[in-house]
Amino acid sequence: MSGPGNEWLDEDAGPLVRSYALTGGRARPRTSGEGFELIAIIATVASPAAASPDIGPEHLAIIDLCVRPHSVAEVSARLGLPLVVVRVMLGDLLTHGLIAVRRPQQESPTVTEHLLREVLHGLEAL
Repeated sequence: MSGPGNEWLDEDAGPLVRSYALTGGRARPRTSGEGFELIAIIATVASPAAASPDIGPEHLAIIDLCVRPHSVAEVSARLGLPLVVVRVMLGDLLTHGLIAVRRPQQESPTVTEHLLREVLHGLEAL
């Protein structure tokens, strides 16, 4: 790891600055309340009409990939980008209205008060 220009390269970890540069130094999406869970499904809903300073080549790669919906985890893996970077970039795309996010539905509790009472009556009958 010698020579000029290599001070920002860790041979084991790779470039140290790239993630920071891709997100403009952000570690969270600009849109509040967007956690982008690993299993949330991302789908492209529009192509970028005009160049925006927020939309870079990696953003475009997400748009191209998500023409066919993918989970957040899949987007990260397929593009070889850290999850934190993908989440920030997804926030940018969502802000511009270029993607839609479909979150997993929370299952309703299967244990109800009625079920617990039936179990209790069954146990009492023993």
